[in-house]
Amino acid sequence: MNHTTLLILAGLGHFGILIASFMVPKALQWDKHLAALPPFLRTLFWVYGAFIVLTIAGLGTLTLLHAQAMAAGEPVARSLAAFIAVFWSARLFVQFFIFDAREFLTSAARKIGYHTLTAAFIAQAAVYAFAALAPR
Repeated sequence: MNHTTLLILAGLGHFGILIASFMVPKALQWDKHLAALPPFLRTLFWVYGAFIVLTIAGLGTLTLLHAQAMAAGEPVARSLAAFIAVFWSARLFVQFFIFDAREFLTSAARKIGYHTLTAAFIAQAAVYAFAALAPR
């Protein structure tokens, strides 16, 4: 599989991650858990979530539009790949060292989903790090 194809799959992977993220509010009962917060903080939480969704959609879209430039190592595309690699690496750091999701991993489906997302984050970080750092 060539690098352009890997980048196209990674670009599409952003949208797969978004599909999973749309299930999170219901699965984690945000309506119930956020109800105790003041209205401003409740809204702020949703706004932060919306900005994360827009960022992930933008990264996926930019990758799909510029996968060949990334694979070719064009400077701006390589910089974009580096940014995306840092984004997903930071998300992995949070996954491994900050979040403790054990109380929510109450079924086999949730455990599979959690570990599938972790694998997706690893794949994203790896593909974009390669695009950013691989010698041409």
